[in-house]
Amino acid sequence: MKNNNSNNIYDVIIIGAGPAGLSFACSLANQDQKILVVEKSSHISISDPKPDGRETALTHNSLKILQKLGVWSLIDQAKVSPLREAKVFDGDSESLLNFEANKTSIDALGYLVPNNLIRLALYQKASSADNITIINDLTVDSLSTSSSNAEITLSNGKTINSKLIVAADSRFSEIRRKMGISSTMKDFSKVMIITRVSHEKSHNQTALECFNYGHTLALLPLNGNISSVVLTVPTDEADEMLNMDETKFCAQASDGFNGILGEMKQIGKRHSYPLVGVYAQKFRATRFALIGDAAVGMHPVTAHGFNLGLRGQDILSLAVIKASQNGNDIGSDSVLKEFENKQIHLSRLMYFGTNGVVSLFTNDDAIAKKVRKLVLKFADRFPPVKSLITKHLTESKKSNLIPF
Repeated sequence: MKNNNSNNIYDVIIIGAGPAGLSFACSLANQDQKILVVEKSSHISISDPKPDGRETALTHNSLKILQKLGVWSLIDQAKVSPLREAKVFDGDSESLLNFEANKTSIDALGYLVPNNLIRLALYQKASSADNITIINDLTVDSLSTSSSNAEITLSNGKTINSKLIVAADSRFSEIRRKMGISSTMKDFSKVMIITRVSHEKSHNQTALECFNYGHTLALLPLNGNISSVVLTVPTDEADEMLNMDETKFCAQASDGFNGILGEMKQIGKRHSYPLVGVYAQKFRATRFALIGDAAVGMHPVTAHGFNLGLRGQDILSLAVIKASQNGNDIGSDSVLKEFENKQIHLSRLMYFGTNGVVSLFTNDDAIAKKVRKLVLKFADRFPPVKSLITKHLTESKKSNLIPF
């Protein structure tokens, strides 16, 4: 990793060193381009990310992208948990949707990986590339673009020029706002609470999710008799659940699935995350592109936020590399239009479809309850529909669609 650049000119400036920004940098590693990554947090926070409770559910396509980037081999495989089956319940009714890997041509529906291990591997790959510079503890005060140039001014007063600026600075992106790109935001008025628990009985690598009335509970199977508890509650109930006695909290998690995993014990810290969905009105401007949560911030119910962001940066990187190899301008409108058209096609159905699912399955109205019971029964009992959903959820085969 280079630590400075005397002429302050780069080919690509990436703002944000989260998973999306670093994966895009990794996609351009060892290309004939100079890449700058600007991150407001400290070097230690991105070079040694701490566990944050979140488990990322990788699809088969995301796994292939990480392998292509040379990132997958940097992740401790002993901490990767295969997801072989998933069961979705509707409250205390018998309505159930069941997905099983052993009834398909794939060995697992997906793979659960601690979020901090993915971030660590991405940082290790990006920081080892000779053409990538990462700077920390700095923000972008201003930026401007024209038909011939893009420029940022950092919080230390330094000005840097490039051919292309890419924003990957979270769903609450300041850079998106500075570029005048509006977004729709949906505050779900819910908080996601996550922790790890051990339990008496085996989960058999099966994920469980129950849409109870008033809250949603999921158990994600990790290696051994350990699961990640993901509890979604109304915001005004979050403090109560975060401060609840461990024994009582675990008892509620166990009772949520009728104790099928036996007694539970909390073995990790409880983390909380407010749920806000974001969708940018467009993903590009002159010499500028949005990726990751800065473009689309997903509700986690389908666990596809990271997968969508990874796919988006892959689309953009392929367009940039193709333009570079053909001797064309990597920041031109034609390159960015190609990226935007493909990513909007992928993300629109994903984002708005997911919000529709969330609205249906968290609505306690009597009619909504009846509708979702019918939806679950139909999807589970009609093989073509179930097979189609499974393929889209796992991204196990190339498809022009994204699941919701």
